[in-house]
Amino acid sequence: MKHYLLLFAACTMLSVPAWAEVETPTEDNVEPLLTETAETIGVGAEEPAGFVTDVVNRAVNRAMPAPVPADEAPVEYGRKVVKWASAPKFGGYAIGKYAYSNKGKGSNTFSARLIRVYVDGTLLKDFKYRLQMEMENDKPGPHFKDFYLAWSHWKELEVKVGQFKRCFSFENPYNPWEVGVGDYSQLVKKLSGFSDFCPDGVTWNGGRDQGIQVQGDLFRVGKGKQKRSLVHYMAGVYNGNGINHADNNKQKDFIGSLQVQPVKDLYVGFFGWTGNVTYGGTTLRRERYALGMKYEHEGYTVRGEYAHHSGNGLRADAWYATVGVPVTDWLKIYAKYDVFRSGASWDNTQSIYSLCPNFQLHKNLMFQLQYNYGHDRTLGGAKGKRDYHDLWVETYFRF
Repeated sequence: MKHYLLLFAACTMLSVPAWAEVETPTEDNVEPLLTETAETIGVGAEEPAGFVTDVVNRAVNRAMPAPVPADEAPVEYGRKVVKWASAPKFGGYAIGKYAYSNKGKGSNTFSARLIRVYVDGTLLKDFKYRLQMEMENDKPGPHFKDFYLAWSHWKELEVKVGQFKRCFSFENPYNPWEVGVGDYSQLVKKLSGFSDFCPDGVTWNGGRDQGIQVQGDLFRVGKGKQKRSLVHYMAGVYNGNGINHADNNKQKDFIGSLQVQPVKDLYVGFFGWTGNVTYGGTTLRRERYALGMKYEHEGYTVRGEYAHHSGNGLRADAWYATVGVPVTDWLKIYAKYDVFRSGASWDNTQSIYSLCPNFQLHKNLMFQLQYNYGHDRTLGGAKGKRDYHDLWVETYFRF
């Protein structure tokens, strides 16, 4: 634990206090992968940067040898080569939360939802790396969220190995800043491997696992600003045992997705998952699929998905629909309908209706005020006890 704390402190000192700029490919080179959001390569062409981290990153960049332009010399290989590495970029962010609920016996608490620091960069032009750590309430100290190396010479084929997000569902890869509401959907949390419906060895995986994944964009169509990749694919082989854990059985999880972009910024996707997890001495089968769509254009958001699980006689399904409407440059209002059904039965329906205005006063500062009305048929007692109300206030800042 002491070693983790020292490493976390070192990363924090290097990153304070801003969100590092993340170089996202543009139309001039490689189009961003359709489902890779701020969790991995950033959302949009420019990722916000705070003042101090910007100074730190510029200082590190100046201290390193200038990279050789790709069109002036071939890539060299060897231990002494130093000009084919980008300067490491540091960043981080924190989310604080106050939550009131009258569900069950009720609750009323302040918490650190999460604090993250990360570093990423490139080597020999084609290799990208990321290391990300997190600390939050009720978790055993600082822990690694992401650590991976990706080879991305072609936009049609990227190979990633390490620990990262599973390629299941549209919402799972989203950074918490970009989800729009104060938490991920029940579909993602219970069927994408956050705190899974079939429990992993760790119940706080954040939708991640260890393995190898290939992905790419195919069939460029359109002209000018409408130019886009028609098809995006992702396929991965994972341990199936969650973050920071080796496999505990002899089988692997296989997950894949196929997404189509018929018009600019509209994505329709299918996701499939087959595998198992051994927990408490019992091996549980996971057979899952999901269907979804998302549309992000000029500040407007429309996103919806359905997912189904079966295995070992267990069934479950979930769906959600999210709409986000920009009101001003600093105010965007989200509404969400979110359902999970254990046993895929209406008798076990857990429904949440949310309204969440986002007040982004600065690129590195945002506040959320969220109201949830919930109806949970799994709660015992009188029928009226199945309804509850939540009020959340969350603060977001990049440091």
